[in-house]
Amino acid sequence: MGRWEPNARGRLAEAALELYSERGFEQTTVAEIAGRAGLTERTYFRHYADKREVLFGGIELQDLLVGAAAGAPESLTPIGVLAVGLDAVSEMFEGRRAYARKRQAVITANAELRERELIKLASLSAALAGTLRRRGVPEPAASLTAEAGIAVFKVGFERWLEDSEERGMAPVMRELLDELKAVAGGGPGS
Repeated sequence: MGRWEPNARGRLAEAALELYSERGFEQTTVAEIAGRAGLTERTYFRHYADKREVLFGGIELQDLLVGAAAGAPESLTPIGVLAVGLDAVSEMFEGRRAYARKRQAVITANAELRERELIKLASLSAALAGTLRRRGVPEPAASLTAEAGIAVFKVGFERWLEDSEERGMAPVMRELLDELKAVAGGGPGS
């Protein structure tokens, strides 16, 4: 095996998902993941801290959402900024529904992975709230918008994964964002 292997990170992620789907998360070892990918355990640990992180390893989702929100036009409302971020995230998932379904099935089947997913979503919300504050959105509006946005993402992602859902992720996210606006539009105590 050569010193440098192309797309090692992607190969490890794919191998892990295959093994977790076939054998279960608990029954799969890092050595087996590395072997399936044609790599060494040492290479695995260069890319991922543990066997959970292979499913959550990229901060690309956070970078994409926060980057899009930060770069959104200044004239947008906080919800408008959120929409820009959700559109960017939706583009990232384009063509990846089958992979996302398989990954979500593995996560749903394991309490430890569900917990890790919730931690990642909380981190995503905190990063988005920070971006909104830097854009001049005061508290508690920044945190409320971020939390609501992550709820829209979570519910939208689950809906997008349903077998009966044929639309792309962006229309699903926009529909749910419209639902949120409708619910919030009633005003206090309505």
